[in-house]
Amino acid sequence: MKNKDKKLKSFEKALEVMDRLREECPWNRAQTNESLRPMTLEEVYELSDAVLKKEEDNLKKELGDVFLHIMFYSRIAEEEGRFDIADVMDKLCEKMIYRHPHVFSDTKAADAEEVSTNWEMLKAKEKGGNRRILSGIPDSMPTVLKAYSMQDKARGVGFDWEKKQDVWDKVKEELGEYEAELEALDKASSEDEAAAARGRAEEELGDFMFATINAARLYGLDPDTALNRACDKFRRRFTYLEEKTIRQGRDLHDMTLEQMDEIWDEAKARGL
Repeated sequence: MKNKDKKLKSFEKALEVMDRLREECPWNRAQTNESLRPMTLEEVYELSDAVLKKEEDNLKKELGDVFLHIMFYSRIAEEEGRFDIADVMDKLCEKMIYRHPHVFSDTKAADAEEVSTNWEMLKAKEKGGNRRILSGIPDSMPTVLKAYSMQDKARGVGFDWEKKQDVWDKVKEELGEYEAELEALDKASSEDEAAAARGRAEEELGDFMFATINAARLYGLDPDTALNRACDKFRRRFTYLEEKTIRQGRDLHDMTLEQMDEIWDEAKARGL
């Protein structure tokens, strides 16, 4: 591993590369915060994939791509006379020092949970910071992560179930309400009734999903990771079904559900 001097030289080189790209490359010169935003989101998801798949070489690459975007936004701001990368780093250090008094001052923290609780309390007190507990959660955050983050931040100020097992009554309650609205939707006798029932069913589905995510959090599970794993598993098994069907000269559209289930079960038996 490199020492601090070599790390600083690498950081300096990265800044020099960014400067040259911005000054000499037409494409890089044309970018704005707005044009970078969707690409930044893509890079973050690619980083997430590398983490989930434990691909170390790819992880280094994707971390570099995300860091490039941080430098890019900072360089654009510098050109506009607003701030530069040093201001970004200074803000980061200032925030980390303030929110970790158990490290940088005499405050004590017994465990990670107490650190997390103190973090939220300090965050709420920051001058110019988030004025409400949930105000720092982006509207555009993926909904599973948004729900988890909201629940976790509420937990940080004591708004949580006293016993994690109590959450199951809420999950069952929300499932029952969701099922009731689906039955109402099936029984709707007019378009207006159907539209109203569909809206209520959608609301109850959201409540049920929110409660299920809450249960996962209480038991120390990551619902986003769990759902990603379920999606990967479905992809593997459905791809096996599709590829075997093609090899047999058959078409999925012409097969019965029973025939497809037989191959699906075969994929499960193979550990896919």
